[in-house]
Amino acid sequence: MSSLRAELGEYLAVRRALGYKLDTAERLLCQFLDYLEERGEQQITIEHALAWAILPGGQASWHAHRIQTLRRFARYLHAADPEVEIPPAGLLTGRSRRATPYLYTDEQIDALITAAEMLGTAHRTASFQTLIGLLAVTGMRIGEAIALDRDDLDCEHGVLVVEGKYGKTRELPLDQSTVDALRRYLRRRDRPPSLSGERALLVSEAGTRLLLPNIEHAFGKLRRRAGIAPRSAACRPRLHDIRHSFAVRTLLDAYRTEADVGGRLALLSTYLGHVEPAMTYWYLDTAPELMGLAAERLERSIGRAR
Repeated sequence: MSSLRAELGEYLAVRRALGYKLDTAERLLCQFLDYLEERGEQQITIEHALAWAILPGGQASWHAHRIQTLRRFARYLHAADPEVEIPPAGLLTGRSRRATPYLYTDEQIDALITAAEMLGTAHRTASFQTLIGLLAVTGMRIGEAIALDRDDLDCEHGVLVVEGKYGKTRELPLDQSTVDALRRYLRRRDRPPSLSGERALLVSEAGTRLLLPNIEHAFGKLRRRAGIAPRSAACRPRLHDIRHSFAVRTLLDAYRTEADVGGRLALLSTYLGHVEPAMTYWYLDTAPELMGLAAERLERSIGRAR
């Protein structure tokens, strides 16, 4: 079993070198090796993989996730040891249900920014207006926005340095209007003094970095004041959906201006901080208008080929 644990360490090191974080995968795979040890087993088999994956706890989607995580590890080991059995794809099914993205219109974003005027102090209003505006024009994750430091903003070159998932850092070029808005926020006279060592770009009234639970609570108030209601039980307005809206608007612009959609999608994937473009393709089926424009372009392409 010690050899399997050593090989697990090597597997995780290889994949992390490619940019994957794998905290959950490491925890699950260690649990599986514990499972084998308790039974005196030394080898990965389909039988053991299935029995471990369907242990009580979690829904079918979680069982499927367990075996898929183990399948990747087994495939890695099988390359050097054919005795390692790889659980077949589709052995367990249980696709997790993703929430339907709520795609905000420009008017709704403006309404959210206006609604922030009811948050109390001028500084709190400015912080939330700046946060919502920044999310809308960059599509960054809320966690990335919270983590921004003042030094991450280069006003001279109009660039924002973002620390994203998997330890990946990316530079986002900003429109001059965005740079000016951030500069004004940093120069506000009512900006509270930062605590010792605090370098946050967006700060609370106490001078500390903004906290996600507080942001989400305030966002709930803002969307209600802005009159933004759920479109269905599966499509509710979330803070994260501002990111989805940015992605869809970017692709809609590419179709409407007859731009190279494939090239724009590759740039968008990098801009959003996705590890691979396939993660960005999911945005394609979230907007009926986007699907309609894609179908129109395909029809024109087929017509020219005839």
